[in-house]
Amino acid sequence: MRRSVGTALGETRTPVSVSKRYAVAASGRWTDDEDGARLPAGEAHAWEQGMNQTVCGLSLSRSRLDRFPHVTWADVIPESGGAADRVRRLCPRCASVAGRRGADARPRWRRTNPRP
Repeated sequence: MRRSVGTALGETRTPVSVSKRYAVAASGRWTDDEDGARLPAGEAHAWEQGMNQTVCGLSLSRSRLDRFPHVTWADVIPESGGAADRVRRLCPRCASVAGRRGADARPRWRRTNPRP
């Protein structure tokens, strides 16, 4: 049974599952020589655009983190290559929310015999 969500006008609609796309905020930056793009360096944090803090709760301005709205979280994961060349560390709290691996990766484990 699906529950409906009420709106201010009395209309009802079904809730929609939206996967969030996280951008990157990092402690440093570097410029790629080939295409001149700004890329993250140092410690990387997941960040939702439009918010003034990272997913783990750090304030962007007080922590002096640079925003990289053109770089997605999946691009700074070391196994992905991409923009992860100079990223030294992923924030473990941000990685637990945004995912340590790419969006298309399967879960690490699967329950084969669930309890009744």
